[in-house]
Formats: sequence, structure tokens, C-alpha cells
Amino acid sequence: MNAERIVARNAATIRHSRTVEQVVAGKATSDGAGVKLTRVLTQGLQKRLDPFLMLDAFGSDNPDDYIAGFPDHPHRGFETITYMLAGRMRHRDSAGHEGVLEGGGVQWMTAGRGVIHSEIPQQESDVMEGFQLWLNLPARDKLCAPWYRDFAAAELPRFVTDTGVAVTVIAGETHGVSGAVTRAATMPLYLDIHLPAGVRFDQALPPGYNAFLYVYRGEIAVAGSVVPAQRMAILANDPGTDGVVIEAGSEARILLIAGQPLNEPIVQYGPFVMNNEQEVYQALADYREGRLA
Repeated sequence: MNAERIVARNAATIRHSRTVEQVVAGKATSDGAGVKLTRVLTQGLQKRLDPFLMLDAFGSDNPDDYIAGFPDHPHRGFETITYMLAGRMRHRDSAGHEGVLEGGGVQWMTAGRGVIHSEIPQQESDVMEGFQLWLNLPARDKLCAPWYRDFAAAELPRFVTDTGVAVTVIAGETHGVSGAVTRAATMPLYLDIHLPAGVRFDQALPPGYNAFLYVYRGEIAVAGSVVPAQRMAILANDPGTDGVVIEAGSEARILLIAGQPLNEPIVQYGPFVMNNEQEVYQALADYREGRLA
């Protein structure tokens, strides 16, 4: 469904905005068969930004940077959310799922007890740009059945505020609009927010949630702290705050991501994220012996 609409009024004004605890520059790296990307949320920040495990940003108009894609590789114990701004990527997995993710769309995959999948570009030129976010699963769900769904751009709920802020609601709820996906354990909020110059956007955030934003176009300010393009701002868990106020001096585009922490041990070995080392050893053994999917 296309849920784009004009919101007649903004949500309740935030009285005490969170502040910026830290501004993070991502690390240039490559993954898959040599795809160039920026790892914004790294392994060292997993505990601080629980339940989120990783955020990669990718974007290039040089096919050499992305053409080889991500051939067959395993996952267990978490979810991947791929948001494609531009380009086309085909997904295939060992659970029998297949689909093509196109510009403006989202692919949400729950690896659960295990899946082997590939992500291969369906283009040989032009821009490929987007993000992949890893969301942890609670211990009780780490061995759940794999799940997958593609959401085309037209299926994602959207709205425009009366000040012209355009918001795509990938997960969670904002300004009375519910996102494409909800998760009871982590309650993720995932928004793509386009702000015209000179406006603000208020977003309520429960005090216990971990939250961050990533600026991918322009520049914004939060509580007096400026966050430039290609930077992540970790939002402080300040006591007494009721949300975050984002201000744009010039046109800007950002991701705002927040969620309820699981407060469980995180043990990651490559594509496996479990709660202890023995579970990781078991995942490795299951993969090597063909039992992962």
C-alpha cells in the first residue's frame, strides 16, 4: 500500500531533546566479493547500540565497486534489513526465497536458525546506493525459522509533515504512522527522513532505547551539535529526555534508528551472532556439515 499523506499537525513537541554523545566516521572496507562500502556501526559499538549489530553504507557509480556482489554466504542468529536507495539487487537463499530489490525498496530477512543466501547486482552500470542494518534476535528466537520479505518502494508507509519533512517509515511508529515491520522484542524504529532547509523534526523516543542517526546528505544539528554528511551521531541516553529534535540549516537526508536493548551477551564470529561461544561453534559445525538450512 502507498501510505503517503500529509499530516495536518506534527506530533507533540519534544521538550527535552537527547544530545549527541559521539559523532562517528565510518570505516572504509570491502565485503562479499570485493564490494566497497563504509562500515558505520562497527563491532566495537554493538554493546552501546544494542540491539543493533552493524550498519553498512554503500554507494558508487563505478561498477567495479559493486558488480561482484555477495555470493553465497551463511547467517544465523539475527536479522538483516537492506534499504536500497538506487540500483537493483537479486536475493536468493537456501530457504527458497528469491526476489529483486529495487530503488526505494526494503528487504527484511530473518536468518534465525540459519540461511545461506546471495545478493547479486542486476546492473552493470549506473549508481548503486543503500544501507544494510543488522538487528539482533533475542536468545529465545535465535533458532527460529528463517523469514524473508521484499517491500517495494510503493509499499512502504510514508508521510509529509505540514512543514514539508518527508518520512519513510521502515519500522516502528512515528506521527501516528506505523512502519512496514514491527518486532516485539526490540521494537525497532527505522526512519528515512528528508528535511527541507530551515525546518525541524521532533521524534519521541522511550528513555531506555538506544538510538543513533546517520546523515547521508547535507548537515543537521541536534541540541547544538552539528552532524555533517557521512557521519553517525550516537544519541545520549540522557535522563529526563523525551525524544530528539533534529534541525536542518540546509536540505538534509538522514536515517534515524532506535530500539529497545536486549541486554544479552553478544558473541559474533563473522556471519554468526549468538549468545555464547558454544553456540557459535555449533553454528560453524552446522554450516560445515550442511545443516544450516
